[in-house]
Amino acid sequence: MEALLGKNIDELRAVCVKYGLKSFVATQMADWLYSKRVRTIDEMTNISKAARAALSQDYEVGRTGYCDLISSSDGTKKYLFPFGPGVEAVMIPDGDRHTVCVSSQMGCRMGCRFCMTGRQGWHGNLTPAEILSQFMEIDEAASLTNAVFMGMGEPLDNWDNVRRAIDVLTAPWGFGWSPKRITLSTIGVTSDPRTGESPLRRFMDECSCHLAVSLHNPFPEERAELMPMEKPFPLAKTLSLIREYDSTGQRRVSFEYIM
Repeated sequence: MEALLGKNIDELRAVCVKYGLKSFVATQMADWLYSKRVRTIDEMTNISKAARAALSQDYEVGRTGYCDLISSSDGTKKYLFPFGPGVEAVMIPDGDRHTVCVSSQMGCRMGCRFCMTGRQGWHGNLTPAEILSQFMEIDEAASLTNAVFMGMGEPLDNWDNVRRAIDVLTAPWGFGWSPKRITLSTIGVTSDPRTGESPLRRFMDECSCHLAVSLHNPFPEERAELMPMEKPFPLAKTLSLIREYDSTGQRRVSFEYIM
């Protein structure tokens, strides 16, 4: 079954065309998915019963709940989702702020020495529906104020699916969040030999969310000991690319360092 969760408004319109439904039904579907946040197609009650039955032959909403929860005394909660060998999302409280730290992959290819996820290896990319489930299924879903893509995986190694999830989060037909509420953390993936494109450049061009660069050491040789991907993705190249863009406006660029 294909998930409706994660589809943008144009893709939902294409689904409507497939079943001979009026284009306005796509707006209704988006409202049910992202505003009312239903779990089943049958709950979309302003869509005809026959249409819902037809849609259910090929599609499902696609939400996945968490399977385990660990709570800390400071209010932090770690949610385990049943994707692959297991994927975590963490809710971090800070006064009246509730920030969710979401994962973008099952495991990670980057191999950073200080990261437990990097030791697990890479088991696959998360889909837009799996990424969005981390926002929608945690107990604090209704009170979230911010999100950071700092969980398991390298977001720019799965940029297509991460971008699709961010599109839903920030679109008026989706969650309606301001991009300023979202921060993406990366080691600085400046090239992808599979496509010939620069995922970091694509992020800078296609998204106005905040950027956090995983620095940890400013000296290339020492950084490479901590982060082997310094060699294919040198920090100098990352910084050079970032400097091409104006970060004095909405987007904030920050740097992460292990103390």
